[in-house]
Amino acid sequence: MKFKIVYASVKTHITDPIVDAAKAAGATGATIIPARGTGMHEAKTFFGLTLEDQTDIVMFLLEEHLVKPVLQAIKTAGKFDQPGTGIAFVLSVEQVVGLESQMEKFKQEVRDKYL
Repeated sequence: MKFKIVYASVKTHITDPIVDAAKAAGATGATIIPARGTGMHEAKTFFGLTLEDQTDIVMFLLEEHLVKPVLQAIKTAGKFDQPGTGIAFVLSVEQVVGLESQMEKFKQEVRDKYL
């Protein structure tokens, strides 16, 4: 099986909606990493303190055939057509370990469904 990883950098209030949408589109889970970043616009300051929106990096490890529907679900749920909501991109994965139990479950589901 071929895998890809989808990274989405989003504001924290968008994290749950994109994870829910990705799961509805076929993702089995996500890894969420708190982060901060800088974009085209400078962070706002208030009495010398920088006010930054928190950001989450949400990672989805997906079988290749799930990438397009999950990416579209993330885009829609995260309202990525609006400025400042987030970005997502896809990278190829060369090797994966640790998915053996999930692969057995998937194989059993396929057998149950088609046999």
